[in-house]
Amino acid sequence: MYVLKVLHSHSLSDAALKDILHIGCVAKLLYASPAWLEFTTASDKHCIETFIHCCIRLQLYGAKDPTPTQLAEDTDESLFSRIKQNRNHVLYQFLPVLNCHQYNLRPQWHNFLLSTKTDDCNIRQLFSDSY
Repeated sequence: MYVLKVLHSHSLSDAALKDILHIGCVAKLLYASPAWLEFTTASDKHCIETFIHCCIRLQLYGAKDPTPTQLAEDTDESLFSRIKQNRNHVLYQFLPVLNCHQYNLRPQWHNFLLSTKTDDCNIRQLFSDSY
């Protein structure tokens, strides 16, 4: 926040300050969020949200821009989509077996079998959108 205030005091344009905020701060806050976000405490998430609210108050972050939680969920979804589409992806081998029956009881946005709780190689991220 201090750096952003100093740059603002040196009459850097608002568009440039917003770019610096998104590239420097928000990107670093959400770096590798699919791996760590589910393991954070509520107070850690509150700190991130507080930082974003301070940026909104300084008019560097739009009030209608996505929250860090929404950005992290979008990152999760895009990672899962890339893994599904690329058979050569490192994590593709950890996906469940493809569904081979023709009936569909409820709509899903993937064609993988649902995992059981007894699977030893259960990776939380890959199965988070299965249910």
